[in-house]
Amino acid sequence: MKLEGNIVDIRNRKIFGGEILFKEERIIAITPNSKNYNTYILPGFVDAHIHIESSMLVPSEFAKMALPHGTVATISDPHEIANVLGLAGVNYMIDNGNKVPLKFNFGAPSCVPATNFETAGAIVSVKDIEHLMARDDIKYLAEMMNYPGVLNNDEAVHQKINIAKKYGKSIDGHAPGLRGKEAQQYIDAGIYTDHECFTYDEAEEKLSLGMKILIREGSAAKNFDALIDLLPEHFNQMMFCSDDKHPDDLMLGHINQLVARAVDLGIDKFKVLQAACINPVEHYGLEVGTLQVGDYADCIVVKDLKQFEIIETYINGQLVAQNGKHLIESTPIEIINNFNTRLKKPAQFQLEATTSKLRIIEALDGELITKELVETSLIKDGNVQTNVGKDILKMAVVNRYKDVEPAIAFIKGFGLQSGAIASCVGHDSHNIIVVGVDDESICKAVNLIIHNKGGIAVVSEADEAVLPLPIAGIISDQDGVTVGKTYSRLDQKAKALGSTLSAPFMTLSFMALLVIPQLKLSDLGLFDGATFQFVDLQC
Repeated sequence: MKLEGNIVDIRNRKIFGGEILFKEERIIAITPNSKNYNTYILPGFVDAHIHIESSMLVPSEFAKMALPHGTVATISDPHEIANVLGLAGVNYMIDNGNKVPLKFNFGAPSCVPATNFETAGAIVSVKDIEHLMARDDIKYLAEMMNYPGVLNNDEAVHQKINIAKKYGKSIDGHAPGLRGKEAQQYIDAGIYTDHECFTYDEAEEKLSLGMKILIREGSAAKNFDALIDLLPEHFNQMMFCSDDKHPDDLMLGHINQLVARAVDLGIDKFKVLQAACINPVEHYGLEVGTLQVGDYADCIVVKDLKQFEIIETYINGQLVAQNGKHLIESTPIEIINNFNTRLKKPAQFQLEATTSKLRIIEALDGELITKELVETSLIKDGNVQTNVGKDILKMAVVNRYKDVEPAIAFIKGFGLQSGAIASCVGHDSHNIIVVGVDDESICKAVNLIIHNKGGIAVVSEADEAVLPLPIAGIISDQDGVTVGKTYSRLDQKAKALGSTLSAPFMTLSFMALLVIPQLKLSDLGLFDGATFQFVDLQC
């Protein structure tokens, strides 16, 4: 097969008219000519860190959404499903991903459960990591979120790191806010990437220490604006990723959006494309082409080098997307799950008042980090109440793996004026998380999730709506467009209740993520991610 166009040779910083000849999945010739073309051929985009599960799609459906945006490969951490189902979940993602052309490049989840301060559905042991890392289809050790374990020489943590080194595979990092000597100690352990930098100074310091920094722009965490000015100087050490991307956002775009934004800022297009197309391939040693003779024929055709509108996407020489449409067949979707808790009653969400002061979680739009506030509680009939006027709402985490009482806290930043929203997408253990203004609405939203054995839900005075997620309680068995549209409707319903967050469900999903500072809630209680210990809600 032959492609003609303006060829973008990122490695050699050249653009020239020419022909590319494919044979048996690879490029066998690139021949310059003197013709003028109105299209450009360049390597496909790579998402350098993503949890496919956060799209609420199985990999084969995710591929249908991503391929039209020019994504040919991902660095995929199956951490989320592993927290629910262990190795069975990892195998599920790999098997399903193998049914489509997109190159997913799965890693071995390093921290399942993420901490000992929450209830997960499974454990990925040191022995399991040895088993996974020995496999050719496991490309790296996924993000080492337990950075306290790295710093404090936790035996199991370092055993996992050493196993990755033994097999010559990369180790991904996750160290938000880690600076100075501690950052150096973390890097010295053999961890060379971080996608959690949320300030310019933190990322600059880690770059100076030899780390590779990912510019993340997901549905909740958005660090593009904070970090993009580092790219012109450090383009050899930087990559783009989405980390977590909901289906409605995926309908609009993927890494192509970040490339267009960066070029629009005036950054050298070769430097931007180096981060988007080349650096992930080189860092992880991927079997992904970069538009050189002998490479796999993984490339895209775009209209221009400003908007990067995708005309065609090729993987291994196969045309897989064209003019915004995928060209791959649907595959059967198997349902597997791990869900075992009974329906709840409103009284189980009451909280008896013991003092007049509360520790409050403050959610921040576009951030995974939270703040800790101390506020005077509103008390009625001896129970702590929500205070809608001050945007202090009740939050609960319900254990989905066994039938126990909910953990209760209070949160600011969601802005709901009535009703409740709930989700079983609750990083990392994927217990049920709910925020609402009254116990009845909170209970209804939780019970919608329980009844469907996973999902996201919105409850108002007049309406109840749910997106069922029957696969591991976090993934749909439907196609991406259906899921995207349904999710978008629920997002609009949540905002109609008063939420001013740009992505209320994505933000909600991180309010139990204990490894991100500061205050979070697990099914076992209120947790301070800065000190890594439980704290009292009423103080």
